[in-house]
Amino acid sequence: MSDNLSTSNGPGRPKDPAKRQAILEAAKTLFISNGYANTSMDAVAGEAGVSKLTVYSHFNDKETLFSAAVMAKCEEQLPTLFFELPAGMPIENVLLNIARGFHLLINSEESLNLHRLIMALGSQDPKLSQIFFEAGPQRMLQGMERLLTRIDQSGALSIDKPRNAAEHFFCLLKGAANFRLLYGCGAPLSDEAAEEHVREVVGLFMRAYRA
Repeated sequence: MSDNLSTSNGPGRPKDPAKRQAILEAAKTLFISNGYANTSMDAVAGEAGVSKLTVYSHFNDKETLFSAAVMAKCEEQLPTLFFELPAGMPIENVLLNIARGFHLLINSEESLNLHRLIMALGSQDPKLSQIFFEAGPQRMLQGMERLLTRIDQSGALSIDKPRNAAEHFFCLLKGAANFRLLYGCGAPLSDEAAEEHVREVVGLFMRAYRA
């Protein structure tokens, strides 16, 4: 059966959230270990312990499943709630929470392997790179842009180009250490060094955009 098979989501029995989660976990494991092209919906079903029909009932095709797996990984470390602006919480604390989650996410073994996979396959299949970008980096940038717009409107910081500021924030957080990890020529930062880096970036960002 083709990986492009589409299953209608018409009325019927409600979908099982536990099975959906099992499918996503299996997909994350197989996409990273086997690559995109070598991961079939059959293999995902076997890894998740469900039928292939169940996989298709939750995700219409492999592209949809890949996108959902990337989104799920991002949500683990940076849930949508992180990009809210709670009343009374200092702006610095909001930014520190996001910075810690993002730094942990991008330097995780899963994330590093996924980025290596996209770098290797992107030139062969640009559509795959676009799916990854929209499901992961793009969603985080949009969430951060909306948050920075609200911060600017509150007067706490002066940010006339929120999208640019969001890109600067995440790029500063990645830093040289993330490049070394991606290239396999460096070790992860210790917890203390990671916290120092995060605090330094947030402090720099706050000074740059202070009203």
